[in-house]
Amino acid sequence: MDTTAPVSGVSPVCGVSPHSGEAAVPAVTFLTDAATADLPPARPKPTSTTGQQETNRTLWESPDGLVEVGVWECDPGHFTATRDGYDEVCQVLTGSATVHTDGGESVELRPSSTLTMPAGWHGTWQVHETLRKVYVVRTHRAGA
Repeated sequence: MDTTAPVSGVSPVCGVSPHSGEAAVPAVTFLTDAATADLPPARPKPTSTTGQQETNRTLWESPDGLVEVGVWECDPGHFTATRDGYDEVCQVLTGSATVHTDGGESVELRPSSTLTMPAGWHGTWQVHETLRKVYVVRTHRAGA
């Protein structure tokens, strides 16, 4: 996803070296309010069983492409989910949902809920109110 497009509330903050002659620290991305930041137009969610729409904005990706941080939003409905080959940690900003594991456990999500889903996790999400979250995804290297 193109992260260079201007986004309301997103500001790259340039790094400045504290010592003359040293390379500058890479810029950081500052999101004024992730709960209300503009996101790209929504698109169909591929694993939705109810025709949901989703959108996301990648805020940062590690140079090796194994870690991604961003904001994701999905409207109400039901979808299946798997975390094959990657771990995810997310913090709910707005909305509500119930997450059901394939093992039969259920978790209610609301603003300020934090959820971790390790690689290999499978389940379903029932989004009750449009849900927005900040996420961190760590992809596993093949064969590692």
